[in-house]
Amino acid sequence: MRGSFSRAPARHIFRKCRAHLSIDKSVIFFTKFVITVCNGLRFTECRLNSRESLCEGMRVLSSGRTGALMMTAATDARTAPAARNIWGWLKNFLAYGANTVPNEPRIPFYRHPLLVRLTHWLNAGVLLVMLMSGLQIFNATPALYWGNQSNFARPLLSFVAFQNSDGDIIRGETHIGTWRFDSTGVLGASRVDGELVARAFPYWATLPGPQWLAMGRVWHFFFAWVFVINGVIFALYAFTRGHFRDLAPTGRDIANLPHEIVEHARLHFPRGDAARRYNALQKLAYFTVIFILGPLVVLTGLTMSPTVDAAYHFLPWIFGGRQSARTIHFICAFSFLGFFIIHMIMVFLSGTWNNVRSMITGRYRIEATPQGRAHA
Repeated sequence: MRGSFSRAPARHIFRKCRAHLSIDKSVIFFTKFVITVCNGLRFTECRLNSRESLCEGMRVLSSGRTGALMMTAATDARTAPAARNIWGWLKNFLAYGANTVPNEPRIPFYRHPLLVRLTHWLNAGVLLVMLMSGLQIFNATPALYWGNQSNFARPLLSFVAFQNSDGDIIRGETHIGTWRFDSTGVLGASRVDGELVARAFPYWATLPGPQWLAMGRVWHFFFAWVFVINGVIFALYAFTRGHFRDLAPTGRDIANLPHEIVEHARLHFPRGDAARRYNALQKLAYFTVIFILGPLVVLTGLTMSPTVDAAYHFLPWIFGGRQSARTIHFICAFSFLGFFIIHMIMVFLSGTWNNVRSMITGRYRIEATPQGRAHA
């Protein structure tokens, strides 16, 4: 929408103003130029949009403040619409994600039942505590092996700290098979109170922060049982209320995976009615984490316990030994971490507020228009 005056009325206003003001032609030409710029940029909030304001603007020009008015008008004309557009886009992106239409009509639907929301948030906190306390336990023996015994000469993964002749820690290294690289400051050796000390993982990544194996085990084992109970409750709900069918990938989902990967890489997420259901990537990720990684991390954790091994001899046999179980347990833990990072990225890109709100209230908003019902 252009300004509220056209060229013909503008000329009439100039004649009126010039009759009352003594202004030279250069000032009138410049005022016309400002009007043209404002109209050309569709700047509807131009201050020179009436006879009174135009005459006032010409008075300002005649007073010698031409440069200031030129700078203000040109800057406002350029930045104000752009700022509004950027702010509108940012609000829409944070609410509904990438490649969505601003101000598109949306309708809410009930996406997450109460029990799903409760177990989700409980698991988020429990897994964080378990990961950090698990790293505290790992620091006591910072190496992974395969089999029933520890082969100290050939670890699969290890974090090593090196000392100088005075016994001071000078460097940390990470060893993955035969591959070695310097990881000082993060892995192998990190600073505590400004001093480099031998630690597989730094203090800010463990719970508790200082080296305290006994307390780390207390934290880890207590929250492990919370994790198991929470998982059993969710599994019972999923199997009895049909939620398992919502999460289980079908043959059609597997066949559609390449297309889903391309669409997600282009930041084209399901919209409209398609957003009422989990897509193929969501199903594969959630099913793997909940029904494969979850039981696997519990069973490998139990296998590392001598008491459990004595009662259930088949557990070490299933995983190829206690050290193998420990390695699988470590991989599962960091698979949870990898899932969490990707999950957070997808939540952000597909609409932070819409996703978080649905996991708090249960209600998710989708496009109500026919165009919104198509898969983006």
